[in-house]
Amino acid sequence: MKLHNMTTSAEVAAGAALARIFELGVRLTEAMDQGLGEQGLTRSRAEVIWRLHHMGPVTQRALSEALRCTPRNVTGLVDALEATGHVARLPHPSDRRAMLVTLTERGRATAIAWQSAHQELAVRALADLGKAQIADLIEALDQVLENLRGEGLGPMPARHG
Repeated sequence: MKLHNMTTSAEVAAGAALARIFELGVRLTEAMDQGLGEQGLTRSRAEVIWRLHHMGPVTQRALSEALRCTPRNVTGLVDALEATGHVARLPHPSDRRAMLVTLTERGRATAIAWQSAHQELAVRALADLGKAQIADLIEALDQVLENLRGEGLGPMPARHG
């Protein structure tokens, strides 16, 4: 029988692991915010660039669905990124009423630079781990994410700006 004020060693270990995951999240977020700030970008605008890099040209409606935000929010994000030269709106090839949002050369270069920085960070962060340890880490993190998604704590919706 478990008393309310007593915790098991497994609960203590789980709490310690979660504390480290939180610290990792904070450190990665701080690094990302600093890098984006130096580029004059917000996380939301960066997400648009990243999504377009992986999805290719899409309508604002499709972008809105991918980002899980309103079409109005997407319009603001695309307007801002168009003003900085990261994206362009082009006529849809088969629907005269629609426009496609696409990365410009600047947007593509930005996304490619991020991919390179992402890979460099992965190598630095995991430098002292062997392949088996990395595979175990991936498996464990996948399970943690699956557990959180089951709790309704999956991917967070995109933010404004």
